[in-house]
Amino acid sequence: MPPKKIRRSITKSIDLRVDAGRAFDFLSDPENWPKWAIVNMKSAKPATDGWYDTETRQGKGQLKMLSNKPLGLLDHVWKDPQASWTVPARVIPNDDGSTFLMTFFQPPVLDDGAFDAAAKEVDIELAKLKELLEHEA
Repeated sequence: MPPKKIRRSITKSIDLRVDAGRAFDFLSDPENWPKWAIVNMKSAKPATDGWYDTETRQGKGQLKMLSNKPLGLLDHVWKDPQASWTVPARVIPNDDGSTFLMTFFQPPVLDDGAFDAAAKEVDIELAKLKELLEHEA
């Protein structure tokens, strides 16, 4: 039997000094994403059927949240002219604060170098998220 196909993945997380409910509410609204996803997301506007039309540094795309607050699920679907993928994401209670994490699977359109570079950019965005949420706390 041939080996099962598996894609490379990277999980990024950040601890936040805000409760999980507050973090979830902020992150589950795509219109907030340009405030923290500062490397990639320029704008997000409601479209149809739960989708948001976005403008990124790469051009136009669409984002749809697959969220469930009681479970802390913030999975989202991304699609643009090059590809589409789902990003599993969670907000987890962490004592009086929370931890936010996302897992990225390497899309076929990105080689290892491009995927690694994109992962480093996520660190910049997560630092901005922390700054925003903790400053407003």
